[in-house]
Amino acid sequence: MHYQAESWGNYMPTRNAGPDPLERIERLASENAVVIFSISTCCMCHAIKRLFCGMGVNPTVYELDEDPRGKDMEKALMSLLGGPSAVPVVFIGGKLVGAMDRVMASHINGTLVPLLKEAGALWL
Repeated sequence: MHYQAESWGNYMPTRNAGPDPLERIERLASENAVVIFSISTCCMCHAIKRLFCGMGVNPTVYELDEDPRGKDMEKALMSLLGGPSAVPVVFIGGKLVGAMDRVMASHINGTLVPLLKEAGALWL
């Protein structure tokens, strides 16, 4: 797994610092084949990271609890998903797959591997 911490380094504590949370999520999600927005102490987040690693995928992980703007991003993810649970949220090929339930459903019904191959995250 590739944890992204350096992206948080340019934090400025002003209201006009950087893009809004949704724009930032879209930008970060489009930079790598598989992106997981996570919280480091979340057991479901750990399970989804293990799923991808077990498949031979090297996801880029953004730990929201380690980001000064993580709470705002978490709220934006909740609105994007339309539900109370914001993490884990998975993007494949820059496209929103969803939270744990959607990822697991895709894995079980056999549509996850083709998505990963199409995004260039899996070669087998």
